[in-house]
Amino acid sequence: MSGFPAATGAGPEVSVDLLVIGAGPTGLYGAYYAGFRGLSVAVADALPEVGGQIAALYPEKLVYDVAGFPAVRGQDLVDRLAEQAGRWNPAYLLGHGVTRLDDAGEGIVATTDAGARIAAGAVLVCGGIGNFVPRELPVGSDYLGRGLRYFVPRLDELAGQDVVVVGGGDSALDWALSLEPIASSVTVVHRRTRFRAHERTVEQVHASSVRVLTPYEVEKISGDGSVSEVVVAGSDGDRISLPAQSVVAALGFIADLGPIEQWGLELRRRRILVDRTMRTSRQRVFAAGDIADHDGKVSLISIGFGEAALAVNHIASLLDPARSLTPGHSSDA
Repeated sequence: MSGFPAATGAGPEVSVDLLVIGAGPTGLYGAYYAGFRGLSVAVADALPEVGGQIAALYPEKLVYDVAGFPAVRGQDLVDRLAEQAGRWNPAYLLGHGVTRLDDAGEGIVATTDAGARIAAGAVLVCGGIGNFVPRELPVGSDYLGRGLRYFVPRLDELAGQDVVVVGGGDSALDWALSLEPIASSVTVVHRRTRFRAHERTVEQVHASSVRVLTPYEVEKISGDGSVSEVVVAGSDGDRISLPAQSVVAALGFIADLGPIEQWGLELRRRRILVDRTMRTSRQRVFAAGDIADHDGKVSLISIGFGEAALAVNHIASLLDPARSLTPGHSSDA
């Protein structure tokens, strides 16, 4: 997404009341709610786009369990959350994975892998399932950003193009079906005959105009400056040259807690253990959403929103005891 207030460049210095780590739905709602409580906010995320797992894995799927929406497309939900948070102008540090949290007097200093330092009165970790990075396509990595991509936050960016989608899971086939009406052509390349995607989705792809090549693998990506051709090789040695201006490598993601394990937080079941206020075992560090664990935990987007609001209310009171723990109604603002 574009248009966000952002700390960019090498080594930005940011000072805020609250640092939210993770720009998924819970983090975005936490950023909004912190602004509503009068806190200045920065949001850091290792991914280059907001939206977290939803934007990266299933932006076109319908989500049915968010209050107030009988059904909402994943990317639309992210867009509305970002718009809601934007009312308070949070600073976004996208492409900044937080690597360190150091105590600094009455606050915490976070350091990112892109060289930023964020001084914050408190931290709210909304890291979802932790760090997740795309499984790389074995060939053509030098075309990343020049036709090769790992997720598609905006389908219209590929309108009118010849698109090759690589992968056999739900994300790959969802993107193929979503791109079919607007792309010049769509080809799915999968190294196995069987797909991992839902059976109904596989049937829809085979019934569509999407070309399906199995079992084939991408052997070469070429082009002058940007992608223009993809060569795929079959298990029988057959080779096919495909015109392509975009290659979507939907090979899945590798998820792990990454630096979180080094932050001195008590963990349980690979999640951060919190108390009833969403406070972690470390002073001034709170957690909410899928990354947080407590007795009776249920992992739903709607519950993540509630946990973020609960954490922010306690953070507001922590940073300024004169602030009421009870915020009042937003309609009164």
